[in-house]
Amino acid sequence: MEVDRFSGLIAQVTERIKGLPLDGDLERTLNREFPADGPLFNGIFEACRAAVAAGWMCNREAGGIKFGRVLKPGAATHGFSVDVVEMNDVKGPHHRHPNGEIDMIMPLDASARFDGRGKGWLVYGPGSAHHPTVSEGKALVLYLLPAGAIEFTKG
Repeated sequence: MEVDRFSGLIAQVTERIKGLPLDGDLERTLNREFPADGPLFNGIFEACRAAVAAGWMCNREAGGIKFGRVLKPGAATHGFSVDVVEMNDVKGPHHRHPNGEIDMIMPLDASARFDGRGKGWLVYGPGSAHHPTVSEGKALVLYLLPAGAIEFTKG
């Protein structure tokens, strides 16, 4: 899996959602149009697994979390950055989403949950904040951040 091919997969999602507000309606749209058992969701999931195995995704580690910014915001991703983390029963650093955050939850263990949710999409609106937490196993989580905006805080 090369970065350009991965970017093309992500662009199929970001093309559809560009300009939409990050809210519950967007979360429902993502889960309906790109369902967790659908071909694009699973194609991105498999691409992430292959990229982690190849060593160019999640190639940094801190506090038991493997992570990395895969794509900077730009035209190819319709202004979204793409980060991917690998977490295993761990609470991550508190951060705020100035423009919101879209999470693609990809459990590596069937029981794994991200912020209490299983495989699928989760949307946090602008100004929201949390300690990202994976429980009950290991998961990959892909973050789409409008304009790449994230603020790490002491929450």
